[in-house]
Amino acid sequence: MNKRIAIITLNWQDYAKKYLAEYIDSIKKQDYAGEMKIFITDNESTEESYEYVRNILMEQNTNNFEIIRNKNNDGFAKGNNDCIKLAMAQGFDYIILFNIDMVVKSECVSKMVEAVEIQPTQVGAVQARIMLWQEKEKINSLGNVTHFLGFGYASGYREEYVRLPSRHEHEASRNDDEICYPSGAAVLFTRQVLEKVGLFDEEFWMYNEDQDLGWRIWLAGFSCVLARQAVVYHKYEFCRSIKKYYWMDRNRIVVILKNYRFATLLLIAPAFLVMEIGLILFALKGGWFKEKINVYKYFLKLKNWRHIMSERKKIQSARILSDKNIIKLFSGKIWYQEIGDARLKAANMIFNVYWKIIKVLIVW
Repeated sequence: MNKRIAIITLNWQDYAKKYLAEYIDSIKKQDYAGEMKIFITDNESTEESYEYVRNILMEQNTNNFEIIRNKNNDGFAKGNNDCIKLAMAQGFDYIILFNIDMVVKSECVSKMVEAVEIQPTQVGAVQARIMLWQEKEKINSLGNVTHFLGFGYASGYREEYVRLPSRHEHEASRNDDEICYPSGAAVLFTRQVLEKVGLFDEEFWMYNEDQDLGWRIWLAGFSCVLARQAVVYHKYEFCRSIKKYYWMDRNRIVVILKNYRFATLLLIAPAFLVMEIGLILFALKGGWFKEKINVYKYFLKLKNWRHIMSERKKIQSARILSDKNIIKLFSGKIWYQEIGDARLKAANMIFNVYWKIIKVLIVW
């Protein structure tokens, strides 16, 4: 029996006018035989944005849809959670998140489902192969990687994709396609895993919420995999917003505080402190020192620690996988397009050596 699938997408401001028509057209062309329903959260909704989204869906003869209107821009985490809760209440089996600026190949949903059903009790999340729209032979993400200090980044970014050897061409998923965590831009979650580990942590607002959820999925005894045959094209535009640094820096710290064992946190503490000195210098030079100070201010508030420790308690009490096993997926090197230069190369050499040493000590 085909599973019921909820397709979830966020809109904000004029994104629908830029991307929605082509995105919905690609969803309509999916070859999946089962039921699919589109859920859209209209963040910072106005009458104009709501009517535009509704009209596009009606014009495309997309009759099976629901739109949630949020007066404010509630961010990526809550915006998706609003639709996920609604879809789960309606009994959908699989939840798929796609960014609105995606064009989804016709077999994508079917291939994502295949990747789950080859190991239905083990796989909790499946990421599609995300390629760049402007340069279709180049990768946007082959799954995401966690640096041991909490930074997250896309695997294979801007590299040319090399097809799998022909003997693997029809395999939905293989062990070497396990990924540290799936990008929230194109991911399938099973109902089972979301009921077990929960939804996105809305404290994140944006950035790293997919990293946190992927980490929790692994700790709960499930796996995250890449479905290489499931392809989406991302109209990706890199943004150098100063505010971005605050969310990325704050949230990567929250991630490690929630998910590592205390003993692991103690082992990475020296490297963390050295990295903080480097980040302060980088913030001074890059013009986001105020944002860095705001990160520290966040951790001075008791209510924020209450949230972190409450979430940590739930995660640690329910975990099945040890740190020793999950850190096999982590990296001692980091890559960001913002700072891909000699400074980063030097830092990578030092931190990678440190990581190789302490990985041997983590036996819990």
